Amino acid sequence: MEANLDTFETRLKNNAREIEALLDALLLPNPLSDEIGRPETLRSAMHYAVLNGGKRLRPFLVVESAALLGGDAEAALRVGAALECVHCYSLVHDDLPAMDDDDLRRGKPTVHIKFDEATAILAGDSLLTYAFDIIAAPETTLPDTSKAALVLALARAAGLGGMAGGQALDLAAERQAPDEAGIIRLQAMKTGALIRFACEAGAIISAGSPEDRRRLRAFGEKIGLAFQLADDILDLTSDAATMGKATGKDAARGKGTLVALHGIEWAESELRRHVRDAEALLAPYRARASTLIAAAQFIADRKS
Repeated sequence: MEANLDTFETRLKNNAREIEALLDALLLPNPLSDEIGRPETLRSAMHYAVLNGGKRLRPFLVVESAALLGGDAEAALRVGAALECVHCYSLVHDDLPAMDDDDLRRGKPTVHIKFDEATAILAGDSLLTYAFDIIAAPETTLPDTSKAALVLALARAAGLGGMAGGQALDLAAERQAPDEAGIIRLQAMKTGALIRFACEAGAIISAGSPEDRRRLRAFGEKIGLAFQLADDILDLTSDAATMGKATGKDAARGKGTLVALHGIEWAESELRRHVRDAEALLAPYRARASTLIAAAQFIADRKS
């Protein structure tokens, strides 16, 4: 049931190109209907934020989860682009001096360095808002009930009870390191919530059964945990040139991680366990799930 690695990486790169072409088209200078205008500096900052590299893993998971259940490929691509807008908004704000204070993102100057802080804040705000525009727009050819379900699920994943709440917990962890349960909750919110949405969105797009939605949601939770463990391991073992961003900052700020609590050997074993659990969730889909299973393995094995 394993996908050929070369085939998987080709699919990932092809999807990234399609997502980037769509994002580029969505951020052209000409206003959309009912938009009054598109200030050029803000539009350029948004464009820079979403088109400065990256593997586009989250939109890939949307597209492949939808494909697993025979969902509309074009609609899935647009939902993936919306999710990437949310993800990139979070990176823009996370890099700000008031938060993680980073100068590099994907090996390039962060948005507030390239432009300025006020523009970076507005670019993040606009990307978050635009995500829901993309899903709701007529060009996303899904039933209104599916669009509403996607909007609700993405709002829950991105907001107070998801990613933004996780970022707040992450900032609080600089003042008082959380216990193990607190670390798991923080990471499930800050990192895992959008990955979980990416997988669950495929079932919504495809009008899958409640069991399909449950399985894909649980799969997303498992690979979200794996993603964060891999990230924490890389933060300790890699360097800024490889990662395209500063490394070792969590340890320097005293933030607790599961790797810091239990060690790298434990973390690598736990990482593999999450991948096995993720694979087991997709076993009923047999060979159709091979690409998603390869994605789980890719997350565990990534070097940047």
